[in-house]
Amino acid sequence: MSSVKRPLTPSVPRQKRRTVVENDEFAAFGRRIIRAHGRRVATGDVEALRDLVALSSVIDDAIGEAVIGLRAFGYSWAEIGSRLGISKQAAQQRWGDKP
Repeated sequence: MSSVKRPLTPSVPRQKRRTVVENDEFAAFGRRIIRAHGRRVATGDVEALRDLVALSSVIDDAIGEAVIGLRAFGYSWAEIGSRLGISKQAAQQRWGDKP
């Protein structure tokens, strides 16, 4: 006996790509915030320098999470690597051992 409730679960196969129209604008917003943080540090806020540097770790974690999600969504290492300008082998070596 399956625990899946048929009326709530579509029988249509999951599509590979979702239409998300705001990705470019959202990424641009993130870049503006990071640049503004850099300008704030540059005006003498030395205490914020450590926070700005810590953003690189947060960004690396976010990229890893995105890659893992894309793999779970069905994207190949070749597709991911091509978007990043690296080989499929390089993408798999960098993120393939993540849970």
